[in-house]
Amino acid sequence: MANLTLAIDDAVLRRARIRALEQGTSVNALLREYLEAYSGVREERVRAMEDFLRIVQESGARIGEKTWTRDDLHDRDALR
Repeated sequence: MANLTLAIDDAVLRRARIRALEQGTSVNALLREYLEAYSGVREERVRAMEDFLRIVQESGARIGEKTWTRDDLHDRDALR
């Protein structure tokens, strides 16, 4: 990860730090999120997750319904 140096007015930075603290985050995290959104990285991640979920749905895999036993999962003979 790269580092970035910014020149920001002291009063602006102080107020930003206070507001970020009130929101339970940091100025660094806020700027990182903003740059991800600005650069389109966030949209790429959302598209990738949507593609993944579509593939899972199309696979017919069942989520939340156990169809095997513990013994089934540890059956070494089935691997041969």
